[in-house]
Amino acid sequence: MEIPVIDFNELDGEQNSKTMALLHEACEKWGCFLIKNHGIDKKLMEKVKHLVNTHYEENLKQQFYESEIAKRLESKGHTSDVDWESSFFIWHRPVSNMEQIENLPKGFCSTMDEYIAQMIELAEKLSELMCENLGLARDHIKDAFSGPKGPSVGTKVAKYPQCPNPELVRGLREHTDAGGIILLLQDDQVPGLQFLKDGEWVAIPPSKDNTIFVNTGDQVEILSNGRYRSVLHRVLAEKNGSRLSIATFYNPAGDAIISTASKLLYPNQFRFQDYLELYATTKFSDKGPRFESMKQMANGNNGLFA
Repeated sequence: MEIPVIDFNELDGEQNSKTMALLHEACEKWGCFLIKNHGIDKKLMEKVKHLVNTHYEENLKQQFYESEIAKRLESKGHTSDVDWESSFFIWHRPVSNMEQIENLPKGFCSTMDEYIAQMIELAEKLSELMCENLGLARDHIKDAFSGPKGPSVGTKVAKYPQCPNPELVRGLREHTDAGGIILLLQDDQVPGLQFLKDGEWVAIPPSKDNTIFVNTGDQVEILSNGRYRSVLHRVLAEKNGSRLSIATFYNPAGDAIISTASKLLYPNQFRFQDYLELYATTKFSDKGPRFESMKQMANGNNGLFA
């Protein structure tokens, strides 16, 4: 099985319908996909990766191999409740915490600010395309995620260090993501990321040419009434190299009230006889408008439910 690849260049012109259909299928059946020709400055992406790798080598690598996790693995101790990763989290919106993170390389904050501005633009473009495919207003996800200061945006910066006994520990244990739309800039050499598809773990290859890996989180599944799934994924520890992962989360604000889009809910609390009466006049028409009419009836917009 090969993960779907969405080419943003094909959103314009004759391939638009085909590309939108592929995106819809990826969100429904995979919960993840790759994007190429996404518009993020590739030199900027390379600079971000270089700065993250520099910070790890100079400040975090030795600390990790001297950590309790590494010692536990060395002694063949219990490792099912730990992850073989070195990571830290950066908040960007609504308030940045980068100035509080120690020993960041020169230029890290300004470079990351520039990078995140482009990633937010990409996330919001994706949210609009998803809404269009779901039949929602283009800004529905953006509006649902926004608090008084907009959505919440943060980046998990991680290295999955070279592991002497990868069979004994996970790089990152199986989980779904809690938030919304996750945009991943990952290693172009070292593998490890896997997603669960139809009961099988599918390996996501290293990202060549700075393609962006995308997966949808729990809030998108809730908002879409299960149409677009959040999916289990994990990272395997690797014996032959350290894997880079820079995952940007486009999430709801902490005080955003999340609910399923009403347009995607099935009708409920109606009398079957009323449905049959509507069905008699719409039997050979698409069921979607019929369901919508029943929702309106159930909401008190028709005398049948008075």
